[in-house]
Amino acid sequence: MPTSFYPRMVNPPFGDPGLYVPFCFEKRAVIFDLGDISLLSTRDILKISHCFISHTHMDHFIGLDHMLRLMLGRTKKLCLFGPEGFLENLEGKLAGYSWDLVANYDNHFALEATEVHPTHLLTRNYICQDMFQSSGNTKRQTFNGLLLDKPSFSIFSVILDHSIPCLGFVMKETVHINIKKTEVQKLGLDVGPWLNEFKNAIFDQKPPDTLFEVMTNTEKNRKASFRLQDLTEKIAKITPGQKIAYITDVQYNDKNMEKIIPFISGSDHLFIEAAFSENHKDIAYAKNHLTARQAGEIAGKAGVGRFTIFHFSPRYTDNEKMLQMEAEAAYQDAFTA
Repeated sequence: MPTSFYPRMVNPPFGDPGLYVPFCFEKRAVIFDLGDISLLSTRDILKISHCFISHTHMDHFIGLDHMLRLMLGRTKKLCLFGPEGFLENLEGKLAGYSWDLVANYDNHFALEATEVHPTHLLTRNYICQDMFQSSGNTKRQTFNGLLLDKPSFSIFSVILDHSIPCLGFVMKETVHINIKKTEVQKLGLDVGPWLNEFKNAIFDQKPPDTLFEVMTNTEKNRKASFRLQDLTEKIAKITPGQKIAYITDVQYNDKNMEKIIPFISGSDHLFIEAAFSENHKDIAYAKNHLTARQAGEIAGKAGVGRFTIFHFSPRYTDNEKMLQMEAEAAYQDAFTA
């Protein structure tokens, strides 16, 4: 299925959790969880505009230090989201460094951090030149499940239980717009930046009669005008958007399952933790994690198209295939039930 983004795990399944989602043909990306991100290139990290942190255990948050180090001295706004207590934890991390030299930077680098509560969101800003001290202003807004709403995609969250609040995430593409490059060329046009404006007009649902003026490649300085509807019919193929889900560090209990399954239902791709084998389900429960069988069962009950398990306990270092098989068998049983 064509899509605007191609999610991939940052690390192998025994490494720290992290899902990197770059956008096709764009210099931007989002990331879910910030564990060890050293396997990402500097170029990939600098594309990140939004970070969605499930919770602030070290293996999900330690990568922020690496990210900040790369972004210092650059003009950028980095948006972060986390569960209850996130702002205090972020401020504690920022307070652990001396920022006496940042006033020398000419660029504007700022953090915008949002803490997710059951009924509301709390947002604060931290500016590099102010030594990342909070401005003192906390913006409060109603939370209805939606964290980020862009023309081409939206990101939603649900609060789950990991002995502390832990966020699950869904990223949903509005629609996918595939450009027929051959048809563009037949119209005497070049494939260029104007196509992003064209796509945004579709995402924004502008009127069909909206006019587009595009430079042609047949005559110098000559523009061609098209109605949005006519141009869409000629050069675009519109298909349903992709839905991906990210669930990690949750206990297998009724309360969590009642939230997770409808939240991720119908996802094209689910990324879900599977820390333990079903043989160790008592340990998994005590540590507030899922077994591979439980992860596969959740994927099957939610009717997801495909799923990837991760966050394996090191006790299975030589038996990774067993976890994969356990999850797949449970998925098939639940999906066909």
